[in-house]
Amino acid sequence: MKKIAIFASGSGTNAQNIIEYFKGNRYIEIDSLWSNNENAYALIRAERLGIETFTFGREELYNSVEVLEMLDERKIDMIVLAGFLWLVPRSLTEEFTIVNIHPALLPRYGGKGMYGSFVHEAVVKNKEKESGITIHYVNEKYDDGDIIFQTTCEVSPSDTPEDVAKKVHVLEYEHFPRVIEEIIMEEEE
Repeated sequence: MKKIAIFASGSGTNAQNIIEYFKGNRYIEIDSLWSNNENAYALIRAERLGIETFTFGREELYNSVEVLEMLDERKIDMIVLAGFLWLVPRSLTEEFTIVNIHPALLPRYGGKGMYGSFVHEAVVKNKEKESGITIHYVNEKYDDGDIIFQTTCEVSPSDTPEDVAKKVHVLEYEHFPRVIEEIIMEEEE
C-alpha cells in the first residue's frame, strides 16, 4: 500500500477530490492532510472524510525536522500539494516524491505570488486564448520542477477571471487524481 500525505493551505476542493478518488483503492491510500493554516477549510473536509489532519508552522517546517520525522514515522511515499502556498524545503524534496498542480500552463504565470485568482486575473488581463493546468514535480523553487502533465481550456474574450477559474477547476478535478495514480503505479514498475 502506497501512502500519500496531502499538503493544503486553503479551502481544499482539490484535496477532497483526491481523497474521494482514492477511497477504497487497494494500492494507494490517502494517509493524512497537513496544513500550514489552522483555519484552512481543507482540514474540515479531510476530517469529514475520515482523514487524519495535522497543522504546522514555519518553525516546524523550515527550522526543525519535526514534519519530516512525522512523515517518515507514518511511512509516507508521496506528498501531494493541493493548494499549498509555502515553498517546500529541501529536506522534504530530497526525501519524498512531491507533486503539485498549478492553475496555468507553466512556465507562464508561475512563481511566487502566482496562485489562485492571481493567475486567472493575469491570464484574462493578457488576453490569452487558452489556459489550463500543469501537474509537476516539486523542487526548492516555486513552480519550477519537471512538468508531468498539461492540458488546456479555451479562454474566450468575454471570460472573466472567475470563468477561467471554473474551466481550470474542471480540468484539475478530472486529471489530478488520475495523474497521481499513474505516477505511483509507474514507480512500482
